[in-house]
Amino acid sequence: MIKRVICFSNPAYLSLRLNQLVVKLPEVEHAPNLPAIIKEESVRTIPIEDIGVVVLDNKQITISQAVMDALLSNNCALITCNDKHHPVGLQLPLDGHTLQNELFRKQIDASEPLKKQMWQQTIACKIAGQAYVLRSQKIDCPNMRAWAQQVRSGDADNMEGRAAAFYWKNLFHIPDFVRGQEEAPPNNLLNYGYAIVRAMMARSLVAAGLLPTLGIHHHNRYNAYCLADDIMEPYRPLVDMLVLDIMKEREDISTLSIEIKRDLLALSTMDVHIGGKRSPMMIAMQTTATSVQKCFTGEARKIIYPEW
Repeated sequence: MIKRVICFSNPAYLSLRLNQLVVKLPEVEHAPNLPAIIKEESVRTIPIEDIGVVVLDNKQITISQAVMDALLSNNCALITCNDKHHPVGLQLPLDGHTLQNELFRKQIDASEPLKKQMWQQTIACKIAGQAYVLRSQKIDCPNMRAWAQQVRSGDADNMEGRAAAFYWKNLFHIPDFVRGQEEAPPNNLLNYGYAIVRAMMARSLVAAGLLPTLGIHHHNRYNAYCLADDIMEPYRPLVDMLVLDIMKEREDISTLSIEIKRDLLALSTMDVHIGGKRSPMMIAMQTTATSVQKCFTGEARKIIYPEW
């Protein structure tokens, strides 16, 4: 089942009634030379079981403990944003699988050769995805396709870095474009899209009984979602493709407007070729997370990633 990704960008009161998320949105009336005043409230309800990700992107949102409990109990990822509308927090359930303790131990005991092989597959798929995006923009890149085939165990030759340098230099046709959290647009769109994908991947890993903190490559001591950051890598090119489409349709991308956020939240239903068929991204991520779990338990040796 495809879960909904919901973003609250306006003031709202979020409460729980009969396992339904109750959303009260104040309607504002503007009077000349007077501050805005609340005219009335519109009320909407959404079944908790239909929600996969909630983004809280306004300082005037009030959410009850009952809502947070219900969302997390139903394996929903809860994202909070800062004043710049950048996601800064992510909450996930602590108990996401019946065999969680056993799976945690398998993950912790995973050998270095296994983790390096998993990282090799991850980077090869990511570079193949980047090459696909470049070709979709009529940019020839035989070097990228060659690098995807040359990734060795653990990416010992840093093919990821080599491919990234070429990719970002050619993707947007923006002189001196630099990819970074605080750099110029369209970095704001990329950051927001990646944050949504990260939350969906972390949610899928927890549902598969894995600990998103223990990565196969990333190991920053301050990062609670290293595994999510690892396994989401091949999904990043899909965000890049969507950002390219948004740039063609929207004249102003200097700020994250409600319309742009709505476009980016559509990532959850974006078609992904995986396992020989098309699936919405949220379902594809569940397939990927399950295959990662099977790699840790020894049932499989290959992660199922998007196909390019």
